[in-house]
Amino acid sequence: MFAKIKEFINPSKNPDLTQAHELQRKHLPTLWLLGKTGAGKSSFIQALTGLSSIEVGNGFEPCTMTACVYDFPQDKAVMRFLDTRGLGEADYDATEDIAVIGESGNAVIVVMKADEPEQSAVLAALKQVKKEKQIKHLLLIHTAALLCDESERERQIIFNEQQVKNVWNTDFSAVSVDFESQDGAIYNEDLLISELTKILPLLGLILEKKDHSTVESNNFDKVKKEVLWYASSAAASDLIPAVGLVSVPAIQATMLRALAKQYNVEWNKRTFSELIGTLGSSFALQYSAKLGARELVKLIPIYGQTVGAVGAAVVSFGTSYGLGRVACYYFYHKSKGEVVSNETMQTLYKNSFKKGKAAASYE
Repeated sequence: MFAKIKEFINPSKNPDLTQAHELQRKHLPTLWLLGKTGAGKSSFIQALTGLSSIEVGNGFEPCTMTACVYDFPQDKAVMRFLDTRGLGEADYDATEDIAVIGESGNAVIVVMKADEPEQSAVLAALKQVKKEKQIKHLLLIHTAALLCDESERERQIIFNEQQVKNVWNTDFSAVSVDFESQDGAIYNEDLLISELTKILPLLGLILEKKDHSTVESNNFDKVKKEVLWYASSAAASDLIPAVGLVSVPAIQATMLRALAKQYNVEWNKRTFSELIGTLGSSFALQYSAKLGARELVKLIPIYGQTVGAVGAAVVSFGTSYGLGRVACYYFYHKSKGEVVSNETMQTLYKNSFKKGKAAASYE
């Protein structure tokens, strides 16, 4: 069994993954923020990332004449925010920003203050976005919702939603929030996260809240973003025909080595063999067979380069996330001198694989 999977994942190798990570960066799932200055876009990013200061010059990088990008996390990004800042200018043209978002964009997030009806600049930009037909999802966020009384808030929200509806002309979701409520909590935070997860499933894993029942699960949360980064790299490289057969196992091997180091576990062939052994005799056979089959499907003209490539990317994301999750569980207990149950490992892998597939942002 070990010899079979070792044909793909070799713990003794240290491959150059520069190209794979460049592909991952190019395909980062992106949320495009459209809103006037002061609408609450920075507060929105702060709420999602947990960072206390999101300002120009502090993480944002210009990418067009009018827009800046913010990668999160900055060192090993798994998603990106695109913030358009030139909406108040009479000659704003969304063409450049549309080209940027077209490579990896998942949704437009329109940010409007609940008590501000004058949104002509935002609506003009939204018309250009709609015309290009590259963005399928739109979420309207009404900010500062608690600053006006309830009746006025409802009236203004209905008005702004109608303005957006007249431009977008297809279904979209909307949520009212307030990032500066008196009790310090975000008003409607759970609803906001729920709506965001619908348009960018990866956020479901990034923002997942748990009451940690074990020290192990708490430790995994500290490295989860790194696991997601490797999973994203594996998925992005598997979009390219013939590349994934080499790149995906190499990325996974590098991930396992990095995780072992974080848990102070020596990473070698014996450790790898023990880890894979806990996943059952069928795991290695299925892993190698499915990897090869995915690469063959991608070679089918047209279908393989579209549906086949996307399917391969989704499975590679799920497999990588699943491996990362069980590896952390295994390394934690090994560092404590504790034996893990094969049944627990196999169940954890299956559940994590499903979570990863559901969170993959390539479909």
